[in-house]
Amino acid sequence: MAVSVHRQFVERIPGFEVVGEATTAREAQAAVMQLAPELVLLDIYLPDANGIDLIRHLRAIRSPRVDVIAITSAKDVEVLRDAMQLGVVHYIVKPFTFATFRERLESYRAARQRLDQMQHAEQRDIDRLYGLLRTSGEASLPKGISPPTLTLVATLLRDSEAALSTAELAARAGLSQGVARRYLRFLADSGAVDYTLRYGAAGRPEHLYRWTPASTPS
Repeated sequence: MAVSVHRQFVERIPGFEVVGEATTAREAQAAVMQLAPELVLLDIYLPDANGIDLIRHLRAIRSPRVDVIAITSAKDVEVLRDAMQLGVVHYIVKPFTFATFRERLESYRAARQRLDQMQHAEQRDIDRLYGLLRTSGEASLPKGISPPTLTLVATLLRDSEAALSTAELAARAGLSQGVARRYLRFLADSGAVDYTLRYGAAGRPEHLYRWTPASTPS
């Protein structure tokens, strides 16, 4: 039943395709070797083995390069530590909603797209890459950032053909420049927008913000 539900979830998210299913660690290992998927959605508790042990084995035998998102009811800190050390990109604790599932997969897709576009790994690029793996759900938003306003700002940036300054964004959104700057800074830190400098006639620089093509909707 869980496999069926997760398949349906994946099929509802554009850009993802289910290429195989497995209900045991043995089947999963064989499927990874044969199908070479880009991403595995892995339950930690499998009938014949621990999912952590499966990841460790796949890494040891130099299996086809694959990313892993853990889908599990395991809340043990040691399991979480092992998952992080083995490079699990997300960890979803059951029970969860489709919205949570979609958010994790879309943030992963955005990070993968950004990584594919990178030519050189500068610190700023690395920070934004990891920022894309942060989720933007209401529970994870910092104080002073509300979901409706964040969605409004993100939509205006996505729909704009040209980069926008803080003043331009504030005017379109009906916000003060201080509030607009706070949301733009949050989106920039999370990797959702890029920014450049523009120097005006008086020589004063201002930031211009543009939605990152690899970013996902907020």
